[in-house]
Amino acid sequence: MPAVMIQGTGSNVGKSMLVAGLCRAALRRGLSVAPFKPQNMSNNAAVTADGGEIGRAQALQARACGLEPMVDMNPVLLKPETDTGAQVILQGRAIGRAQARDYAGLRTRLMAGVLDSFARLSAGRDLTIVEGAGSPAEVNLRPRDIANMGFARAAGVPVVLAGDIDRGGVIAQIVGTQAVIDAGDAAMVRGFLINKFRGDPALFEDGYRMIETRTGWRGFGVLPWFAGAHRLPAEDAVDLRASQGAGLHVVCLTLSRIANFDDLDPLAAEPGVRLTMLGPGRPIPGDAELVVIPGTKSTIGDLAFLRAQGWDVDLAAHVRRGGHVLGLCGGYQMLGRAIRDPHGGDGAAGEVPGLGFLDIETEMATGKRLERITGEAFGQPVSGYEIHMGRSHGPDCARPFAHIPGPDGAISRDGRIMGTYLHGLFSDDRFRAAWLARLGVASQPGYEAGVDRVLDDLADHLEAHLDVTALLTLATGAGG
Repeated sequence: MPAVMIQGTGSNVGKSMLVAGLCRAALRRGLSVAPFKPQNMSNNAAVTADGGEIGRAQALQARACGLEPMVDMNPVLLKPETDTGAQVILQGRAIGRAQARDYAGLRTRLMAGVLDSFARLSAGRDLTIVEGAGSPAEVNLRPRDIANMGFARAAGVPVVLAGDIDRGGVIAQIVGTQAVIDAGDAAMVRGFLINKFRGDPALFEDGYRMIETRTGWRGFGVLPWFAGAHRLPAEDAVDLRASQGAGLHVVCLTLSRIANFDDLDPLAAEPGVRLTMLGPGRPIPGDAELVVIPGTKSTIGDLAFLRAQGWDVDLAAHVRRGGHVLGLCGGYQMLGRAIRDPHGGDGAAGEVPGLGFLDIETEMATGKRLERITGEAFGQPVSGYEIHMGRSHGPDCARPFAHIPGPDGAISRDGRIMGTYLHGLFSDDRFRAAWLARLGVASQPGYEAGVDRVLDDLADHLEAHLDVTALLTLATGAGG
């Protein structure tokens, strides 16, 4: 099966962006190409057409390939719920929870699913571009690895190792990786590339040759910093960025288990919006005009986190000043009077009081709703997706946020507090314009088209600075 795998010397070295760019470059060369990530750990999930869920980075990569997202593109998705435990998604469906110490026991089942999905996804395609996770240098994890060399060797996929020069020590990153992995894993590596270079690449020529000499691996190029990266959806919460615009001050509370945080990317791109991603320990600014409580993988746990920051007190003051509040999914649930979890689906079974800004109550269900949605809101078409466990009801639901086609969400009597289960709704230009107009902001259309332009720019960037032909040729075995 023609495939090449991009692994990294660590997390956040740019693997997702590299794969997206290579996917778009391959598509423009007339190849039928698909992205694949054996295992992802993220609470930023996308809903596929067949009602499963995968990491949103793979949904973006699918877009780069001109494809609809499919569960086989990311067969194992781990969604952290605590510091040591995560919900395990296999081929789009939750199969349970696992603590980190118990994960090894799932390896056989998960690897079987990974290889099954890879075979099905790759069948009949010219190329599959695979993304690793973390780093193959984490050799303590190698016996249970399905995301890096464990997959590469099982599937026979050649590897290119990406190093991040922006964080420093890139020579040690790459040479050190070869030094600690075993000979069989090292034999899978066909070469390396340098990512995120700032300045004149010629100044790194001696370092580049040193890596080639020390490892015996060929170099595929030095990639300068891609300035448009901030315009693509971030994969990890550590990449969350504020916008630098002026105008309506929107403050998003960065919860400890924040999920689907790219909901706000279209707002951040608006010239009339200034977005602040508010970290823990910081008060809600007094000049905030809209506070967003985003989605979360653990509604009850993050409600306690919100209160621990004092944000409940700040929110009450914000509302007294006439401010607006928007709750998305788990954030919507928090805005109600109570959250009940009789079955322990969100954590420990029990009931907790909500923030009380909406006259609703939520009960957690055992099943998860995963569905793409089209409907109407604020007089405009709206599209998005639902990915949640709870069901909410109460008097304020008589003023729904949207009709999809049934009523969704709730709005307070004065119209300043709103909540919805919809994710991805701000990507729709018409809806975003109508919603922002209520807050006195003129919207700039073209967000979705802008994402595609950035993907094209990214492909151009890779073509200009990397040996893309050689990288793609590796997939056939001719470039080894």
